[in-house]
Amino acid sequence: MDVGISDGQITTIGTNLPDGTHEIDASGLLVLPGGVDTHCHIEQISGAGLMNADTFETATRSAAYGGTTCTVSFAAQHPGNRMRDVVADYAALAEKGALIDHAINMKVTDISGANLPN
Repeated sequence: MDVGISDGQITTIGTNLPDGTHEIDASGLLVLPGGVDTHCHIEQISGAGLMNADTFETATRSAAYGGTTCTVSFAAQHPGNRMRDVVADYAALAEKGALIDHAINMKVTDISGANLPN
């Protein structure tokens, strides 16, 4: 099979596609989709108050080198933090540093006060 890619997106899959501007001969190799790491602790403060060693930039760079194209990081809410603020803060960190696709898995620890709508 031939795979046509434009602007980083697969646009065509078929046989005997026209020549592209840049070609990679993957004969005898496997072309696979990137992996998704659904359990990441990136720029997360632990329950003991220690900051995780990886930033979104370092974690996603390492992931990309290993073939992972999407991470799902825990956004750890600590008591007293508003859930919407925790998600906004993690989204800003990811937007600033992530080199691959990313998602957030919220770890909810405080549902008091304004954390839940009425």
